[in-house]
Amino acid sequence: MSSTLAKIMEIEAEMAQTQKNKATSHLAKLRQELITPKGEGFDVAKTGDARIGFVGFPSVGKSTLLSNLAGVYSEVAAYEFTTLTTVPGVIRYKGAKIQLLDLPGRGHQVIAVARTCNLILIVLDVLKPLGHKKIIENELEGFGIRLNSKPPNIGFKKKYKGSINLTATCPQSELDAETVKSILAEYKIHNADVTLRSDVTADDLIDVVEGNRVYIPCIYVLNKIDQISIEELDIIYKVPHCVPISDHHCWNFDDLLEKIWDYLKLVRIYTKPKGQLPDYTSPVVLPYSRTTVEDFCMKIHKNLIKEFKYALLWDHTLEDEDVIQIVKK
Repeated sequence: MSSTLAKIMEIEAEMAQTQKNKATSHLAKLRQELITPKGEGFDVAKTGDARIGFVGFPSVGKSTLLSNLAGVYSEVAAYEFTTLTTVPGVIRYKGAKIQLLDLPGRGHQVIAVARTCNLILIVLDVLKPLGHKKIIENELEGFGIRLNSKPPNIGFKKKYKGSINLTATCPQSELDAETVKSILAEYKIHNADVTLRSDVTADDLIDVVEGNRVYIPCIYVLNKIDQISIEELDIIYKVPHCVPISDHHCWNFDDLLEKIWDYLKLVRIYTKPKGQLPDYTSPVVLPYSRTTVEDFCMKIHKNLIKEFKYALLWDHTLEDEDVIQIVKK
C-alpha cells in the first residue's frame, strides 16, 4: 500500500476525534496527490461518439461481458486484476459508435483513463455486490471521480483583497463562515467570494476549490443472475442505477444497452442533402450539452463553419433525431 493511501486511511479513522474541517481539507490534499499523475502512464485514443469504462474485481465477468458486447478478446487469467491492458472495443448502437474500455486493475494510469469516460460501468457479482461496490466507489472517489452526482451549487471566485465574503441563499446544516474560512485557509486562500446556493458540505466546498473533479454517470451491472432466485431478481430491479444480467447466457443485454443509451444522453442529427431525402443511415451524434448548429458543423469538419451560409432546421433547437440541411457559401 502506498504511503499516501496509508495516510488517508489513518486520517479517516481519526476524523471523529479531530477538528473535522481541518482533517477533511488535509484528506483532500492527500487525495490530490493520488489524482496527480506520476511517471509514464498510458492512454487509449478516444474514438467514436462516446467512451465507456468497465471497472470491476476479477472473476465478476467484466471481460466476458465486454467480449460478448463488442467481440473483443481480453486476455483473462485467475489472478487479481487479470486484464493485462486497457483493451478498446467499439459497438454501434442506434447509429452511434461507442468505445468500450476494459480497465485493468485500479492503478493511477487506469483511473486517469477512467476520468475521460462518458459513462462508467461497475461490474459486480450479484452474490457479493455490496462489499465490492463500496471498495470501487471509494477508490474512484479518492481519485476525484464523482458518480451519478452533479457539481455542487457553489459559486467560488478568488480575489486580490477584501477577505472572505460568504453568501448563503438557503439555510446551511454544516457550513458557516468560520468553517468556510478555515477550509480556505488550508489552501492559503484569504480573499474570495463564496456563494452557497444549496445545503452543501465541507467536501462539496473542497471539490469546488480544488476544481479537478469529474462528474460521470455510472451503471452498476449485477452479473450472474442465473445463480439467484426470481424473488431476489425482483428486489435487484428496484435498486437505482442497476441492471441485472447474465453474461454467460447473454441475458438482459437489451436492457443494459437501453440503460447505457439513456445515461449517455446522445443526440442523433440526420443530414439532408439539397434536393434529396434525409440520410437516416449515418447520423451525426452529439452530446446533449453541445447541440448548436456550430457544434454540428464542427463535428463534421472544422472547416465547414468557415463555409457555412445558413441551415434549414425542422425545429428551433437540435434534438434527438432532428433533420438539418446545411447550405454553404
